[in-house]
Amino acid sequence: MSTPSPAATVTGLSVRVGDTPLLTDATLALVPGRVHAITGPSGAGKTTLLSALVGSLPSGARVTSGSVHVLGEDILALPPDRLRGMRRHRLAFVGQDPGSGLDPRMRVARLITETADRHTRSTVPELLRLVRLPTDQRIERRRTSGLSGGQQRRVALARALARRPDIFLLDEPTAGLDPALRDEIADLLRALAARDHLAIALTSHDSDFVARCADDILELAPVTPPAGPPARRPVTDAAPRPTADTEPVLTVRGLETHHGTGASRRLILAGLDLGLAPGTLTAVVGPSGCGKTTLIRALAGLHPPTRGAVSLDGARLAGPYRRRTRDQRRRIQLIPQNPLGALNPAHTVATTLARPLRLHFGLSPGQCDDRVAELLTDVGLPPDHARRHPHELSGGQRQRVSIARALAAAPDVLLCDEVTSALDATTAADIMSLLDTLRTERGVAVVLVTHDHALISGRADHILDLTAPGPRHVPDTRSRSATAGHPA
Repeated sequence: MSTPSPAATVTGLSVRVGDTPLLTDATLALVPGRVHAITGPSGAGKTTLLSALVGSLPSGARVTSGSVHVLGEDILALPPDRLRGMRRHRLAFVGQDPGSGLDPRMRVARLITETADRHTRSTVPELLRLVRLPTDQRIERRRTSGLSGGQQRRVALARALARRPDIFLLDEPTAGLDPALRDEIADLLRALAARDHLAIALTSHDSDFVARCADDILELAPVTPPAGPPARRPVTDAAPRPTADTEPVLTVRGLETHHGTGASRRLILAGLDLGLAPGTLTAVVGPSGCGKTTLIRALAGLHPPTRGAVSLDGARLAGPYRRRTRDQRRRIQLIPQNPLGALNPAHTVATTLARPLRLHFGLSPGQCDDRVAELLTDVGLPPDHARRHPHELSGGQRQRVSIARALAAAPDVLLCDEVTSALDATTAADIMSLLDTLRTERGVAVVLVTHDHALISGRADHILDLTAPGPRHVPDTRSRSATAGHPA
């Protein structure tokens, strides 16, 4: 049996923004019926390669060598109308932050049918089942604000599949998904490639996922020498190590949260108690959709609870973020799962990091420049990245900038939503080492939402598992050797 002709070919492609290399000498052939995985360390150009295949290089980027041909066309040279037609009917792309591409005003059913080449009454339920979303919870009637990050990712997947494309491109499709769902998505992609004769290309740092689904693997080398691990030094003036009788800095009592209104109103969390002592790491685990992100958004004041109380050093916090004092907002910092939507694309990294330094500490421009360089070093990025914009960074580099921005406020509580899910194993270990440094040298209380149990093994003081419904209680532990919820 002869091998089908490639649906797309990339030959010796190199891309730069100014003097910054984004991708160097990449060669790839996408064959219908096969799954192609693109791997490599953070900053190697994986997302840039997918962007080239869809004819959308980052702003200011230029091809310095090589070519990209998709479905017989030089896609980087197509006129706008023909490029739009190809994207509308023959290409599908699901980015690393798929939730940002879903209109928050539209319900799930409309989001899916909007892109369908043809649809019937059964189209939406069939696609929801295909991407492993339940059809008995009225998900098709919800807006994306009522979905978890993992559910938004699967809605974006269903929306892309509705157009029946020839080429399917996915950027970190399992970021933020639990292992069981990750395996289901891997099996789904293999089945789609075979059944629909799709040419699929995806980026991933997850070696188990790649091994399960990929027919071909392209490993990209770093375009610049990798940065060293974050410096193990105080991120601010070191505070004394918490003693065994330290009171919790943040306490939660009887927390209850809902999503939606009216008939679509759903209970997400109920009767949750939690105590965060300085210098501790509390890991929050559970399947996609169980309320992990809702919990930390409630702590940050971005999802006001229906019932219950959140207190900082014994003072009850207002539910909405805007009703909290500036110092209360500074002391509790959230690092979101998808940094692209949280970083202003018009601002350089320096501008982004300098804002909290001026707002909370009144630093002068010269002091801000010095502190920005320190923050970038802390998160394992070269200080010269301060001049870059978000589109000039890889997904992993944007995540580190997002972490640096939170650290700029010198918080007492750091809420981390899947901050390592889009990072390679080495970089993820470096970020965990940074969190360890913050806890041990400054006494920051860290809450980490994760699906990676190996990453938190031996590190977490407490594990809060949101798998089971009903009230949950994590004691107000006064020492890091105590256990709570589940043994770490």
